[in-house]
Parts: sequence; C-alpha cells; structure tokens
Amino acid sequence: MTPGGLLGIAGIGLTAGILGAFKAPRLWLAATLTGAAAAFAAAVWALATGPVWDWQPGFVIGGEALHLRLDGLSAFFLLLLSVLGGAGTLYAAEYWADRDHPVSAPSARAWWNGLLLSMGGVLLCANGLHFLIGWEIFTVCAYFLITTERQRPAARAAGWLYLAASHVAMVCLFAFFALLAARTGGWELGPMGDRPGLAPLFWLALVGFGLKAGLFPLHIWLPSAHANAPSHVSAILSGMAIKLGIYGLVRFTGWLPVPDSAGWVVALLGVVSAVLGVAFALGQHDLKRLLAYHSVENIGIILIGLGFAMIAAAQGQAAWGRLALAGALLHIWNHGLFKALLFLGAGSVVHATGTREMSRLGGLWRALPWTASLFALAATAIAGLPPLNGFVSEWLVYLGLFDAVSAHGTAAYAAIPAAVALGLTGALALACFVKVCGVVFLGLPRTPISRHVHECGWRMRLPMLGLGAACVAIGLAPVLFWPALVSAADAWQPGWVDDASSTPLATLGSFHLALAGLVILAAVLLWRRVKQNGIRRAGTWDCGYAAPAPRMQYTAGSFAGIITGWFDWILRPVRHAHLPKDNFPARADFAEHTPETVLERVIEPAGSLVQRLSLAVRRLQDGRVQAYILYLLLGLAALAILAVMGGPR
Repeated sequence: MTPGGLLGIAGIGLTAGILGAFKAPRLWLAATLTGAAAAFAAAVWALATGPVWDWQPGFVIGGEALHLRLDGLSAFFLLLLSVLGGAGTLYAAEYWADRDHPVSAPSARAWWNGLLLSMGGVLLCANGLHFLIGWEIFTVCAYFLITTERQRPAARAAGWLYLAASHVAMVCLFAFFALLAARTGGWELGPMGDRPGLAPLFWLALVGFGLKAGLFPLHIWLPSAHANAPSHVSAILSGMAIKLGIYGLVRFTGWLPVPDSAGWVVALLGVVSAVLGVAFALGQHDLKRLLAYHSVENIGIILIGLGFAMIAAAQGQAAWGRLALAGALLHIWNHGLFKALLFLGAGSVVHATGTREMSRLGGLWRALPWTASLFALAATAIAGLPPLNGFVSEWLVYLGLFDAVSAHGTAAYAAIPAAVALGLTGALALACFVKVCGVVFLGLPRTPISRHVHECGWRMRLPMLGLGAACVAIGLAPVLFWPALVSAADAWQPGWVDDASSTPLATLGSFHLALAGLVILAAVLLWRRVKQNGIRRAGTWDCGYAAPAPRMQYTAGSFAGIITGWFDWILRPVRHAHLPKDNFPARADFAEHTPETVLERVIEPAGSLVQRLSLAVRRLQDGRVQAYILYLLLGLAALAILAVMGGPR
C-alpha cells in the first residue's frame, strides 16, 4: 500500500476515534491504535524507500490549494509521533479511565485525537497558510489537554500561560510565513536556498519555533504545563509537541537561506538551555516538574548538534558537520522515547500514591517493581550512560565537536567549550536522576501514602515496556537506524550524510553488545552465587543511629543542596528556615523553593509595569469631548513644532 493510502487510514482511524471518544471508549481505543499503526507504516515506507510522496488533490482550504508532502524529514518525525501516540493511547485507557474520571475522560480522549491529527497535519503541510492552521489547532488541542483537570487552579494557570506563550509564538510565525509569501509570491513551501534576501526571516522563525520547543529562556510555559497535565499528555508534550518546534527549525534552515551568525546563535542557545535546564531540574521537588526541566536540557543538546551542523554547512565542513547533525536528529528520537517513558513512569507513581512531591515518597521499589525498573532504565538513558540510546546520540554530537576541534577552524574555539558544557550537562543529569531514584524508589516510606500502593495494570505497563525496549534497541544496534538518519539528513542538506559514514555507529554497537553481554554474565554469576550461599541479613552502617527513622533520610532538597548552591545566581531559591538555637529546640525546620526565575523575576515584573502604565494612560480617557479636543490640539502643535525644527535651514 502507498503512503497516501496508509495516511488515509491513519486519518480515518483518528477521526473515528474522535466520534467514539464520548460513547464508545473501546471503539476509540481500537480506532486510534489503528490510525497510529497506519501512520507508523507510512513513515517506515518513506524512510525505507526514499521517494518523496507529494499529493495535491485540488481541494481549496482558506483560498489555498491543499498540498501534502512526506519526505525523509517529515517521516522521521511522523514515526516518533506514531510511536508516542500509540503508547499514550493505550496508557490513557487505564490511567485516565471513565471509572476514575467520568467527567473529563471522554473529552480528553477527543482532544487527544485532535492533537495527534493536527500534529500529523503540521508535519505533512507544504503550504504556509495550512501549516499555520494546523499549528493553531494543535495549540488549542494541547491547551484543553493541559487543563483536563480544570477544577484545579494550578492546571488553569498552566493552561493560560501555555496559551499566552503559544500565541506569542503564533504571531512570530504568522509574520514569518506572511513575509515569506509576500516575497515569494505565494504560500507554497519548498527549497528556496537561492534567495539570499529571505535570510533575515530566520530570526522570526527562531523565536516562534523556539517558544514551542521550550529553549531557554523561552521555556516559561513548559514546566507548569508538563507538571499539571495528565501524565500521558505530559509524555506527548515533551516527547513530540516540543519537537515540532525543532521540526520547524530543521525544516526551514534546510529550505531557506540563513544569516551567517545563525548557527552560532543556535549553538549558544543550545549550550545555555542544556546547562541551565539541568540546573533548574536539580532544584525541583515536584517529580513531573523536574522531568519538565530535563526537556529544556535535552532540547539544548539537540540545538548544540543542529547549531554546529549549520556552522559546518556554512563553512563547507561536511566531515564533522554530518556527525553533529546525525547526533541532533537521533537525539530527537531518543529524547522522545526515554522522556515519554519517564513521564509514564511518573504517572504510575502518581496513580499509585496521589502525589508528585518526592519528599513524601520513598521505598516504592518493592511495591512498584515494574515501574521502578523501567524508570531506572529511562533514567540511565537520559543521563547518557552506555549501553542505552541516550549515549549513542550524545556520542555522535561529541564526535562532531571533537572533529571540529581537530579541523583547526574558527568553529574549534566554540566546539571546545560546547563539549565541556555537554559533559557538565551529562554529569549533572546523572546526579539529578540518582536523586530521583534514591528519594522516590529507595529507602523507607517517608509518609503513610507510600506504604500502601500497588503496581499499575497491563495497559499502563505495556507501553512502558515498549518504550524501554526501543531505548535498548537503539543502544545495542544503532547502525540499523542509520538509513533513517540518512533519509532525514538528506532532506535538510542533500547528499551530506551517506550510508558509508555509519562506521562509528557500527563500532559503538559492537561495544554496547559486548558491554551488555558482560553485564548479563555478571548478573547470572551473582545470582548463582546468591542461590548457592543464601542471603545473610545484617544491619548496615548506621552512622551512629541505632534506630534510623524515615525522617533521617535525605530529602529531594538536601540531596542536591551542594550542587544547586553552585547555581544560586540563576536559581534564586527561596528559603524558609527555623534553625535550632539550643540543645533541646522545640522547633526546627527548613524548606526551600526554586522559582521559575525568568517568569517570576523578569516576565511578571515587566508585565506588572506595563499594566500599571496602561492603567495610568486609561485615566486620560475620561469621556469628555473637551479633553479629546485638547489632546488633538496638543498633537497638532507637537507636529507643527517638529515640522518647523526639521524644515530646511
């Protein structure tokens, strides 16, 4: 079957799911999974065979003829969308079922399908006006999903903040596409690299798509939206929705000329987003908010690879630029997989305990062994440790940076600090997830709510297993996915990346297979030794505490206190302390809150100032005709003075 037929089945399945969302949950589940499977098959077909699917049926929407296009780049993103959409659909059938959420579940299912349809439409549109229409529908669907629990003030506030930021992005994108259409004579999209006059439009695209991607400091909507949405919605927002911002940047930096400084700016924003994203994550006590900041971090890693690929393209340095580009593209997949798994794992924890506050949890490994194991696997992947997929894409970016240094060009001076920042990011990410796994899953239960919990059902467990298997597969056999990277890269820079340059991934895959084999062998030998000798239980070294209690354990704040202290200059934590003042204090406590610095210390004060100015100006509108005549006369007098001063001498 052709991609057109498969995409038609996908569209029909998702539309049928909307119709069945309110009265027939099983029909919704079957139709949506069928649509996701059809989209997956279409993406695989496009990536495997190579020809571009181009469809112009002659339909007119908004005065423009419909034009859909599926090439290697759009198929690359469509494949991720279908995987995460299918996983989230099955997960939601149990996590957000009618029995627990009779009011919000039916509408949430309909908005979910609308989100998948509109995101797929954005990836396929080859007309600027239709791209904007699909983008706006996608924004609205995401808003209603974020505010699924709209009875909570926090969810409503997160939704409004997301909507405000999204419409700022929409204004920039409308200006981008409108100016593009005005200068080219039409809304049709495609390669336009031979028109250098279009290069300044890149800055509008960077702001518009960067806001959606959540790069620092345009990320202000992201932490609260991810934290307050249902967990399967958080997974699709982090795994795919913010990637549409990356898709826009990759697509239009490939199709359009860009300014000479564009690659340098993108790389710098990537470094800032990576380091500060993980720094803010370390300061969080809310499990899902912590994961949200890691989205900012990983968007930064992607932008480092993309930025240096743009620099290499401008300097004609394909030898190291292709590695940076391949690493950025593969990290789009990898982040989508392990971040979705982390959010689904967090959803399982919330489903079992009813809280996202890490310091109220602890000791969940025994009660939630599947969730804890899969969460730990995803944490290993996001920390960039071998032999999982996160290491593969980051390693490709490292290779590109190291080769840029070896080339001794101007890019070498930026590649060295970028590689250092990438290494620092990985170390901080590892520390952050050691904190998460230790505080949430290890130790003793800190509160009664974490003592009586149970594992999730198979509909929540199966999607997590599938995402975990994908993380392992890319880690152990990365060379199998190289043709997909070649197809996507060819749509960005034709002929730049070829099949012959896959040697680094083949070598890395062999190393990962050997490492995995050694780990499995060590585990088997250890298990046999335990079976033979049995297990002897004894008290651990208790640091002088004969009877340790749960309140003596590290909290989420104290575990990372030293590291977050390094970033006090940007985190600006708010601390409330009542320190002990004598030998037998009646009260002693300490609490720390890390605000969203950009939003609370920059955007909100600026907004408050604008509001006060607008209120002051409003007083001039008192409704009296005499006052308006006076304003008119004053304006004419000012114009006359300017005319006299600016006249001929």
